[in-house]
Amino acid sequence: MVKLSLFIAITTAVASLSSAYPSKHTSTSSGILAVSSPSFLPNFPYRGCNALSPVPTGPIKSKANFRASSYPQPWVAPDVNHPEVQKAIKAIDWSYVPKFEPRVMGMEYDEETDPACWWTNTQCTTPRVDYLPEDVKFCPNPRDFGLTYDDGPLPPRGPNDPWGEPRLYDFLAKQGQTATLFYVGSNVVNFPQAAIRAIESGHTLCAHTWSHPQMTTISNAAVVAQLYWSMRAIKEAAGVTTRCWRPPYGDIDDRVRAIAHQMGLSTILWNSDSFDWGLPSIANDFAGAYREADIDAFFQSWIDSGDSGTEGRIVLEHETSNVTVLTSEKWLPRLKKAFNVKKVHDCAPQLPSPYWET
Repeated sequence: MVKLSLFIAITTAVASLSSAYPSKHTSTSSGILAVSSPSFLPNFPYRGCNALSPVPTGPIKSKANFRASSYPQPWVAPDVNHPEVQKAIKAIDWSYVPKFEPRVMGMEYDEETDPACWWTNTQCTTPRVDYLPEDVKFCPNPRDFGLTYDDGPLPPRGPNDPWGEPRLYDFLAKQGQTATLFYVGSNVVNFPQAAIRAIESGHTLCAHTWSHPQMTTISNAAVVAQLYWSMRAIKEAAGVTTRCWRPPYGDIDDRVRAIAHQMGLSTILWNSDSFDWGLPSIANDFAGAYREADIDAFFQSWIDSGDSGTEGRIVLEHETSNVTVLTSEKWLPRLKKAFNVKKVHDCAPQLPSPYWET
């Protein structure tokens, strides 16, 4: 899977700030702030969002009442003309969405003015308009460590695969640890039982799109479709309507932020990257961009620095392969000795509750 370091080179031309942003909206407005569970999502039974006691471990035996046939083909860009997607599109006030064009390879971008607050190019997390909240990228308390995993849930590659879920969730349960999980909708459809195990284990489930595209490169309608099917899959599988998401590769600008915001989603990024995705693994089709010693050095540097900075960490990790699971098993016990390891919502008080259900 191509990752952020391979995407940084993409640049783009955008309209000027004055023409790209809706001129009639210059102050904070409650008119676009979602105040209830999105009406464009179907109703599914609420399963509760508190961990079971004791936290379940062992083989996943839960049966998911899940209709996979209702979803697009996994890992393929979904059809924007699907009636459910169109319903979500019509629920958005498009006058509040900046009119930047989707980014394409080879176009230029003005890094000095950064008109779109394009994170991939400038690491910008403070939108250019005040009707959008700032992205969450760190824990305010220097002693806090926000534990996150992208790209799950990890389905077994076969009946005897030891690395697929619940391997990571069992390890976290034995550590007495919960985490924030950013789920790819396609993986949820392929393994909805894992989402049930995660919610029963007390983890927070956030969206990570349907098929993991670079979000600033796709159309407005495609952004809605990517978010919609991921939210829907989480809701049908786990019984909760998520209010949080993370863009793949961190690729976001104010156009994408504005759409996600109206769909009820808070944007969570990171200020520290484990680069665990870059290790050679059974899931990668490349030799690996990093060595184990490189990844170990990142983790050790965080422990060595401790709480010496002005902010805590939110760290990007993954549940994608044998090596990402092994990395977490190796380093989490050491991190717990140096930091207060928490779910992001437990360390970032500015975030609303993770689900519309209470």
